[in-house]
Amino acid sequence: MADLFFYGTLCHVPLLERVLGRPAAEIALSPAVLPGWAVYWAAGECFPTIRAEARGRAEGLLLLDLDEEALARLDHYEGGFGYALEPLEVTTPEGACQALVYLPEGARWPAGAPWRLADWVARFGPLTLAAADEVMERFGVTTPQDIDRLFPWIRARGWAQCLAQEAAPTTVRRAPAPDDYRIEATRPGYDGFFRLRAFDISFRRFDGARSATIGREAFQAYDAALVLPYDPVQDQVMLVEQFRFGPVWRRDPVPWMLEPIAGLVDAGERPADCARREAMEEAGLELGDLRLMTRVYPSPGYSTEFFHCYLGLCDLSAEEGRLAGLAHENEDIRSHVISFDRAMTLVESGEANAGPLAMMLLWLARHREKLRRGGLVARP
Repeated sequence: MADLFFYGTLCHVPLLERVLGRPAAEIALSPAVLPGWAVYWAAGECFPTIRAEARGRAEGLLLLDLDEEALARLDHYEGGFGYALEPLEVTTPEGACQALVYLPEGARWPAGAPWRLADWVARFGPLTLAAADEVMERFGVTTPQDIDRLFPWIRARGWAQCLAQEAAPTTVRRAPAPDDYRIEATRPGYDGFFRLRAFDISFRRFDGARSATIGREAFQAYDAALVLPYDPVQDQVMLVEQFRFGPVWRRDPVPWMLEPIAGLVDAGERPADCARREAMEEAGLELGDLRLMTRVYPSPGYSTEFFHCYLGLCDLSAEEGRLAGLAHENEDIRSHVISFDRAMTLVESGEANAGPLAMMLLWLARHREKLRRGGLVARP
């Protein structure tokens, strides 16, 4: 058995519990210091790096009596990010000892500002815990290198779980009590950019009885921000047109869809900021006032996907539509600037047959007169 010194995120015991797969009561830890080293934020990242400095003093925790399973789980969590174990001497209250330390390989992670664990916990703690759950579910299934490749999307799914804690009201629907539902078991599913989770679940019925345990599957996706640009002066909206794979696999003969501007919410990003970013990326459009329309599950029967829908007030008088999209994401997007009445005609005819667009145009129909009377400012 060996000892292992942590100086970064794994000093957060709730994260260490998830990675090791055991409660804190079963983890032997001691405070320790690594002299001659200093800890910094990895520049532009959500985790730290460490570098040798003559007067450095890296404070952390020493994990005692590391067994093979624990080491394998730690290597799975750390291995894809360019960190490798090296033996170094650390100092504990009992004296100096040899310990393994995860050190960055080469110069992959340039140093930023000095690192403080409390700052990281406040900013990234809940998100990292949610992402770690998925990373460790993939232990023994997905390689550390593939974890590295998928990590932005794993974190985005974790962030969706954090955003889900901003719960909607329960004035009509049931306000859940503890144990109103139980996930009894999980089974392997597809793990990639999307995830398909297979599980057994039971829940409290409306008559008070417990349901039978039933087997189900859920599509684990992301939160997305959607924005419908609207010019209340010109009474025009901007729609975007894209080639979509869902209609392809439904065998729809016309898989080019009219939609609002939309994009996945990045980890740690506020949905409103995502809406503004996507408007610039997909249409080269700078929005003025942004108004929340609604927040909805489009398909709650089987999918975690969640939409944050906004109206973006803007000046469309000089916009005639354009081609846009990010080349590295293979986006091919055409924008259309049309009158509100024309947009509603497209909904009625079925040509605009994407559900979110129809819903957002109907929201606009309800609020349009107020907007046109100057209820909101259209210009930045």
